Amino acid sequence: MIFNIVRKELKSIFASPMGWIILALLMFGFGTQYLSGMDNYFQVMSGAIRPAERVGVTIFVGGQIYGNAAFLMSFAIPILTMKLISEERRGMTLPFLFSAPMSISEIVIGKFLGLLIFLGILVVYIFLMLSTMNIWADIDFGYLLANSFGLILLISSFVALGTFFSSLTSQPIISAVLSFIALIALMMAGRYYASAPDHWFNHISLLKHYQSFSKGIIDSADIVYFLLFTLTFLLLTIRRLDSDRLRG
Repeated sequence: MIFNIVRKELKSIFASPMGWIILALLMFGFGTQYLSGMDNYFQVMSGAIRPAERVGVTIFVGGQIYGNAAFLMSFAIPILTMKLISEERRGMTLPFLFSAPMSISEIVIGKFLGLLIFLGILVVYIFLMLSTMNIWADIDFGYLLANSFGLILLISSFVALGTFFSSLTSQPIISAVLSFIALIALMMAGRYYASAPDHWFNHISLLKHYQSFSKGIIDSADIVYFLLFTLTFLLLTIRRLDSDRLRG
């Protein structure tokens, strides 16, 4: 049954102009940044810096794209998640979902996976785009894979949080605003306490846990954090909808 929900969500996203617009804008933005990064790389590394201080093209170009992808997703995902459940609530179709031969967990996970698969297209696009540098240079595929994996985990956290806020209200705009504010707060939480690494803000900062992946390092502690973050907000969404179902 989860597969049917996933398929329905994907059809809904691709049938919506908003989905195509966001996908096209992000692809255009990443493509433009890729070309700009390549141009800057050749200018900076053309001899103005000593060989010992030069940076590999993978880190120079890929680091910028993956770093900016995290912030761009924090703008795009609230727009994509705002209608996941709030639209069902506003259109009064939630009772039909509750009466369907599937559990609330299947509904929530199906909607979550549908949007995650859609956004996964962008992660694959970035990886393939950066992989083309291998035509003329030896690039670090391990670095690209670590960043791609970290970006997928970050996106899954964003989608889970957005799905939860979408379940709280029947107004998609309110859902989007709340999601955006929460994501920015969680992204920037550790920045103001960078000099105090043990501060609890650093432990909840999404950006802080993403930084190890951006360096090409896969840390099990960061993986656990993102998985627990995603699971927590999916469970909160399920509890919220289960409460609505019991109230009728």
